[in-house]
Amino acid sequence: MRSLAYSMQTDSHRPALTGEEYVRAMSARAADRNARSAFRETVLRLAPSRGSIFDFGAGPGSDAKFYAESGFRVFAYDVDPAMCATFRAYCAEEIAQRRVTLIESAYDELLSGVPLRDVRDIDLVTANFAPMNLVPAPRLTFEMFHSVVAARGRLLLCVLNPSFIGDMRYGWFWTNKLRLWRDGHFAIRGQVDVWRRSVGDFTRLSASCFRLRAVMPGLPRTSQWPVPLRWLARPTTQYLFLLFERR
Repeated sequence: MRSLAYSMQTDSHRPALTGEEYVRAMSARAADRNARSAFRETVLRLAPSRGSIFDFGAGPGSDAKFYAESGFRVFAYDVDPAMCATFRAYCAEEIAQRRVTLIESAYDELLSGVPLRDVRDIDLVTANFAPMNLVPAPRLTFEMFHSVVAARGRLLLCVLNPSFIGDMRYGWFWTNKLRLWRDGHFAIRGQVDVWRRSVGDFTRLSASCFRLRAVMPGLPRTSQWPVPLRWLARPTTQYLFLLFERR
């Protein structure tokens, strides 16, 4: 994997983005700004006051800094050195005050649990802008989340919507439609493989560790549709938010 926070708007054959380039790329489109705002709104509703957050695929630290400024104790992880360098600079004050801890390691090492020895009883695990769509072994990742989350803790994932109508213009959407229906997932191959997964696939892969509690369109509350029509909004948003509770 190149970066857990790698922008989904870029061609997977392009060179890796620097942290600064990533911030600019993910701030350029109103849809991405709205999705980030919606995710943060959801985090503030779910996480207990003064609680702890584990930010998986933290990228350059935009969300981690927001969580710390909102009063949370934050542990953050990303695999990409360029992202981590930007993170250390952007969150320097919060790191110095020990309100934010950045965990840097190879992904396989993270799954071993060694870098997470001091990360326990987390109230909310977050993964914004679809890092779980870059993970080649989701079941192992869910097991790692389970090892750090509190007994009544929760997991909030932002994932790519496999039924997003904006993707219907691409040939891969149609050539993989049967595979998605049959297997629950398919990969778009590149320097970084991007996995498109159904909600059912995420539910199955997490079943030994978590229960799926809610599926939400990645839209700010002010943009969300009336409850009776909310299912109609799902194809119109690039991202879905999946809320899990620990078993």
